[in-house]
Amino acid sequence: MQSLLEALRKETLVLGCGNILFGDDGFGSCVAEHLQNGGALPEGVSVVDATTRVREILFDLILSEQKPRRIIVVEAVDARKRPGEVFKISVDELPKNKIDDFTLHDMPTSNLLRELRDLCGVEVIVVVGQVESIPEVVSPGLSKALAEGVAVAAEEVLRACR
Repeated sequence: MQSLLEALRKETLVLGCGNILFGDDGFGSCVAEHLQNGGALPEGVSVVDATTRVREILFDLILSEQKPRRIIVVEAVDARKRPGEVFKISVDELPKNKIDDFTLHDMPTSNLLRELRDLCGVEVIVVVGQVESIPEVVSPGLSKALAEGVAVAAEEVLRACR
């Protein structure tokens, strides 16, 4: 397993975000695990299960002299689509109902992604899975609908790496 420092030096950095203790919120982490265990990553691609540390990782990237050419963020959202649906959105399209969450959509995290894109020239791709629900109490495990979206999201990430 590579260190975070090694991962940040790759051409493409995939960040799986979320909290596996809160149901569908763990989607990004599950996709990262699927990609890490799949063995089919192209050369120059690094996958990090960022969990709820994405903000710290992005802050480190902004301060780093060397940056990846591309960052792919994988996260769960409620965009009022069919549960389990996987799709791409731009940083500017992050749903307003998620901005205050302690995940990818924290305002500072969204700002960091925009800064990497606009000021540092890093391509930012956001792959999301539509949640069925996110519990308010600890309840590990994805819903059936979103669990079926893990492999779909992994393929979407691999396509974006080409």
